[in-house]
Amino acid sequence: MKTTCHSDYGQLKRVFVKRPAEAFMDENQITRQWRDLNFLAKPDLNKAHVEFTHFEKLLQSRGAQIEYFPHDASVTLDSLYCRDAAIATDFGMILCNMGKPARKPEPEAERKAFVAKNIPILGIIADPGTVEGGDVAWIDEHTLAVGHTYRTNWEGIRQLKHLVEPHGIHVWVAEMPHYKGPSDVFHLMSVFSPVDKNLAVVYSPLMPISFRKALLDHHVELVEVPDAEWDSMGCNVLAIAPREVIVVNGNPITKQRLLAAGCVVHEYEGQEISVKGGGGPTCLTRTVERLL
Repeated sequence: MKTTCHSDYGQLKRVFVKRPAEAFMDENQITRQWRDLNFLAKPDLNKAHVEFTHFEKLLQSRGAQIEYFPHDASVTLDSLYCRDAAIATDFGMILCNMGKPARKPEPEAERKAFVAKNIPILGIIADPGTVEGGDVAWIDEHTLAVGHTYRTNWEGIRQLKHLVEPHGIHVWVAEMPHYKGPSDVFHLMSVFSPVDKNLAVVYSPLMPISFRKALLDHHVELVEVPDAEWDSMGCNVLAIAPREVIVVNGNPITKQRLLAAGCVVHEYEGQEISVKGGGGPTCLTRTVERLL
């Protein structure tokens, strides 16, 4: 096995998370922010802590080293979903520039944590470019997919290509549909979660035809999420090892399809930390290193 940042399905080795205690802070902050950030309902801090503790144990079940983003007064409740503010590469972290205005301070807050852990910074996406990590996923070690969405624009994609292509990384661009428009959280990884080198969980009705075809041409088998489990984040699946995954509880059809594909499936209750804020297990983690 070798260590790489260029995977979203290898065995999890090192991962950053931000606990509710540091992201939500206290009842006053939750009360002030949850509506403006478009949470579905007000999170319960105590229940969120219980849910996240179980989620952490699942991350550690494969021996992953967990790093913690500290509290930062400049960021909001959304900082719980720490994948979005950075992209991990073997050449250093790429700090994103958030498409959601309220999340603009998050990349700088994460930069401080990376520097404190002696993790190099490869580059920064700058205005007018925007990129969010939920729009970016590794297909294989040399292929990075990026969604063109309301959160990730063409200038951001141009800058991302400029940073990674000199290192031999090929970038696939997926032209995502309008769906619910600029105010909604709709990333590439809303419809695509790689769980092995030749297996991915997808929601085909909202996938670009060219991207779906490229996956099939790449010999990737697709586990289809049914319409009934789209809103419950059936497609937001985190691999902690090849074909071993964490999913939000409440998606039984997707779970059975994953089991039929030879996956081990772990579930967690995510009402407070996932459903209300629209961020599943991939969103809750900024993976840095995996084993392949």
